[in-house]
Amino acid sequence: VFNQVGMQGAVYQMLNHGVSTGGLFLVAGMLYDRRHTHMIREFGGIAAPMPVLSSFFLFICLSSLGLPLLNGFVGEFLILTGTFSRRASWGAFAATGAILSAVYLLWAYQRLVYGEITQEKNRSLPDASPRERLILAVVCAMILLMGVASPLFTSRTEAASAAVLKQMERPFQYLARGTPGAPATAKVEPPASSISGKAGQP
Repeated sequence: VFNQVGMQGAVYQMLNHGVSTGGLFLVAGMLYDRRHTHMIREFGGIAAPMPVLSSFFLFICLSSLGLPLLNGFVGEFLILTGTFSRRASWGAFAATGAILSAVYLLWAYQRLVYGEITQEKNRSLPDASPRERLILAVVCAMILLMGVASPLFTSRTEAASAAVLKQMERPFQYLARGTPGAPATAKVEPPASSISGKAGQP
């Protein structure tokens, strides 16, 4: 959408994706190590034998679907804010992604963790080991930190985002000058203030 808020949100969401999706892959690997299958129908009811791993799994799922106070919410909020400021119809269309992600993540979690145990092998599955708990705790701590202390990250990416937007203005200005009847410049809505709360450009 070529504005500072949307650009900052896109950068932040890429960082979030590396943390949250990495956590989901870790959980998937731990489950595979126990059952040697990735098929959802082979699980179900594992909250009873594996309550700790199931809790970590839920926390990471909530971060991926954008629960407030977690990292995914910050990135999605900035992206949607920037999109709605550009065009409301684009923002409404983009918001459906947040809804669909919540649907498939919670549906998958329900099928994996809750319900009756249909496979006898699942009754004796070992819970998360101390090493696995430490790894997942670090991931969850990073998720929470990025959710409640986002200015620590956005303040460091602000200058780079502004520089990218400034470079992208030049082709638009060149095309505008070469189009009959077009205005002399075609700027890409420079922000009045930065994401980190400092007035003006960084």
